[in-house]
Amino acid sequence: MTVADVRAFNRFYTGVIGVLDRGYLDSPYSLTGVRVLFELAGGACEVPDLRTALDLDAGYLSRILSRFERDGLVTRTASERDARRRVVALTPRGESVFTELNARSDAGIGALLARVPPSDRAELVASMRKVERLLTGFPRSYLLRPLRPGDLGWVVNRHGVRYAEECGFDQTFEALVARVAAEFAEHHRPDREAAWIAEVDGEPVGSVFCVRVDDRTAKLRLLLVEPAARGLGIGARLVDECLRFARRTGYARVVLWTVAGLAASRHIYEKAGFRVETSAPERLFGRDVEAQTWSLDL
Repeated sequence: MTVADVRAFNRFYTGVIGVLDRGYLDSPYSLTGVRVLFELAGGACEVPDLRTALDLDAGYLSRILSRFERDGLVTRTASERDARRRVVALTPRGESVFTELNARSDAGIGALLARVPPSDRAELVASMRKVERLLTGFPRSYLLRPLRPGDLGWVVNRHGVRYAEECGFDQTFEALVARVAAEFAEHHRPDREAAWIAEVDGEPVGSVFCVRVDDRTAKLRLLLVEPAARGLGIGARLVDECLRFARRTGYARVVLWTVAGLAASRHIYEKAGFRVETSAPERLFGRDVEAQTWSLDL
């Protein structure tokens, strides 16, 4: 991404939403002026606070407010806390103008979204949130959700890629994951089995499955967190969700199978209360590994 790329997108988007029009939203006011009205619609505000909220030059804001005052949209009165400070508030006419402009804004965005297929709108909103997060530096948040169509393919693909890159596993590991996913899809018992996908910015970044072994025992399978999403506590949350489901469903024990050397996973399992039950060297996935079974009594 270069400066030119960002500027090109800015030119595109400002054109799409009509920022370059002489009057924003077919009003006699600029985009900045309308933004001031939107801010004041939330309640009266002292001028310094309004200037800070909108990051505006004091002289520029003063000219906007003077015009609004001439047009009968706002009043400026002395602050009860400090007579040197002025409080700005919308008049009834100002509230009426804001209501109309707000409706026009909603209609304009609605028309814009109408050109986007419904199946793509969630991706569009998630992308907007991602841009906002990246440019503001806000901490990322995540959510867990049940499986949706297409998720099983994602789980198989990402396990194949991640374990090839991080552990050197060959395609026999991806084949194993595909069999597990297929078995879950074909024989899933909703009352005894469940799976979750973790999302960040609307994109899948993790998974875990809880499947039935027998009436007393459940198995935790296909735990994965993408590298870019690690450090958010997603892995521990996925395991916790699996264990809560197992307890709620009536299992007395949860087991899992893994290989030694996966430090991050081991830490999560140990913290959740799992302990190594068996460990033995094997030749799997094109590598010599230490295959381990872990268990936890609920």
